[in-house]
Amino acid sequence: MAANLAYPDLTQRPPRSPRVRLGGYVILPRMLDKGRALLAGKNGEYNYACPLDQQWLTFAGVDAEALKAQLAAGLGDGAVLEWIEKNAQHRRHPAEIAAWSAWQEQRTPGAVELRDFFQGVHAKIAPARADIVTWFDLLDLDDYVSFGGQP
Repeated sequence: MAANLAYPDLTQRPPRSPRVRLGGYVILPRMLDKGRALLAGKNGEYNYACPLDQQWLTFAGVDAEALKAQLAAGLGDGAVLEWIEKNAQHRRHPAEIAAWSAWQEQRTPGAVELRDFFQGVHAKIAPARADIVTWFDLLDLDDYVSFGGQP
């Protein structure tokens, strides 16, 4: 049964933090917010199925378009999670999900990733903040500053 959800307006506020979990997964609630906002034409600067989202999609074995179809049907977070558990290509054990989520929370820009991009964004929005070291730190800070917060 589809819920009658209000689609988030990401031109007025950011999506949920990448740290927020659903079914033990980090990133997923943020991606759901971006997908719903995209469907409503209110995604602003946020992109559904961006590289961060792709990491979750690959880990879970979920197709971005199939997931977006579930969002378009009006499913709430709990129903989407049930759909994921039934339809994901990879059946992940809760311990696997917990380990992957913990790793994502601590992930820093490495040699393969865009270290220059990370440092450029960091320097632009909060050069004095020495505590910004992980991708999640940077995303949370960028969301905060983008909507009027002071670094």
